[in-house]
Amino acid sequence: MKNFRFKLSLILFLLSIVCLHTVNAQDTSRFVKEVEDIQNRAFERESDKPLAVFTGSSSVRMWTGLEDSFPDYQVLNNGFGGSEFTDLIHFKEELIYSYNPDILFLYEGDNDIANGKSPAEILAAAAFLFADIRTRLPKTDIYFISPKPSISRWQLKDDYVAINQFFKEISEFDDKLTFIDVWTPMLDESGEVRKDLFIEDDLHMNAKGYEIWKEIIGSYLCQQ
Repeated sequence: MKNFRFKLSLILFLLSIVCLHTVNAQDTSRFVKEVEDIQNRAFERESDKPLAVFTGSSSVRMWTGLEDSFPDYQVLNNGFGGSEFTDLIHFKEELIYSYNPDILFLYEGDNDIANGKSPAEILAAAAFLFADIRTRLPKTDIYFISPKPSISRWQLKDDYVAINQFFKEISEFDDKLTFIDVWTPMLDESGEVRKDLFIEDDLHMNAKGYEIWKEIIGSYLCQQ
């Protein structure tokens, strides 16, 4: 077991080195205004509630009522656009560290896969981000929400399954990193994506889809 952990740590370290080039090459200018708007939003930390920050791509951003979904927590929705892991890495100071959250929920990887990034690139960026957060926020509990299935991207399901399996495995070796599987609950009994969970674009979720997320994430928060 120790030998396996060492090998895994080495792989993640090497992947994070690979990620540096990708991050530097990424054009993040398209999100500057959106991130500035998030920063300029009125915020005052409540002393009597743990702070839970949700960030990542549009599946987080479009979650209407997220801030009120978990009343025992002060919740911030810092989701932004069609972001990828490298975008969140670029804006990690503005969207994560400046808030010093007690709990952090991350949703990335969905757009990475759809935009043709290789598994190695995605895993490199994820490893880099997880390691950076663990260093900067050692007391913060990190919850990684799996990339979801969708009708419009169902042809890429094998890539999603493979990436989610990796995220699940690395979470087993970090007590402060928890993998949340939203992929499986969004499938029907035959293993196909449920078509009743999406709006007209067949990509983003409707209220029914978010109810599934709320129930699953709530079950993890109950264990805090």
